[in-house]
Amino acid sequence: MSIRVWLLLIWASAAVATAAPAKVGEASRDFPGEPNTNWRGAEKHVLHVEIWYPAAASSTEAPQQIGSLFDAGHAAPNASLASAPKRFPFILLSHGTGGQALQLAWLAEPLARRGFIVAAVNHPGNNATDTYTAAGFALWWERARDMSIVLDRMLAEPTFGPRIDSSRIGAAGFSLGGYTVLELAGATTDWNAFLAFCKTHEDFCAGPPEFRHLRDELETAMKQDPSINESIQRAGASYRDNRIRAVFAIAPPLGVAFNPTDLARITIPVQLVVGDKDPEAPAKDNAQHFAQLIPHATLNILPGASHYTFLDVCTDAGAAKFPQLCETEPSAEREKFHDQVSAMAVAFFDDHLHSGHWHRAAKH
Repeated sequence: MSIRVWLLLIWASAAVATAAPAKVGEASRDFPGEPNTNWRGAEKHVLHVEIWYPAAASSTEAPQQIGSLFDAGHAAPNASLASAPKRFPFILLSHGTGGQALQLAWLAEPLARRGFIVAAVNHPGNNATDTYTAAGFALWWERARDMSIVLDRMLAEPTFGPRIDSSRIGAAGFSLGGYTVLELAGATTDWNAFLAFCKTHEDFCAGPPEFRHLRDELETAMKQDPSINESIQRAGASYRDNRIRAVFAIAPPLGVAFNPTDLARITIPVQLVVGDKDPEAPAKDNAQHFAQLIPHATLNILPGASHYTFLDVCTDAGAAKFPQLCETEPSAEREKFHDQVSAMAVAFFDDHLHSGHWHRAAKH
């Protein structure tokens, strides 16, 4: 390495480390789908997106909440984008099954504060702001298509699109969102393997905690909606989005439903994080399984963390209404886990989106 390149790398690293803005803005958009979008029985045929971003220094942040149930960090609603740098790296976020975009505010805010534009989508039929549908919970691979459409729309959006560096795009997700970003990385679903597993694990396959009668309702819905069968026919297709250069998967499930061959073919960086007390997506059968198959994947197992640790911190009202989601650990402990995991995500994307960009620039 020449002295000139070495100095460029030192300068670039320092620039990235000091460029992070102090303020975070938050906005939302409703994007149309594509003509062939499978809306999974959802009432609203739009992709609702929450966006966090580096905001102008003059912005005024305020506490954000989901209703009165969850704390969603601090942000300045509809603030102006920071004036510099010219372009920002971009992260897509995918929520867990039955959740919503805002429940990943704990992760989005530190990323935006570091200098990323972040967009999280509400997946149709599978988010807590709309009516749940059987198709929304069962047609998992459609979520990857949601993400690619949102990426298209964000790159074309008048305010944010011109400020996104299309060469520095990553994705992160929690629970079924972790499955979603692995599909974006190149993993594929083996629907028949999942059905075979279900023959001996009926309780597991009846439905997740948020939709306990999913299997029964899906059978009924399939008789009424031919688009469900059409979607299942392409469950095993690849939903790899080549624009995405790194993925960060938190508590990903469905280890039995992925094609092992395609997991082994993933070439982009993958980081996996899971709690050692996760009953919904146990590490051994999921994150550890993925880490063994995906080349160069890294795995972090957090002692004491459960599944719902990775939702926003609950208010007292939230804890009273959703004890299953809120009582996995005290709020202060959940905040510590959030700080730990968000720091991991920032470092991971810094390394693979920020630093990688500077390395390429220096070589030229």
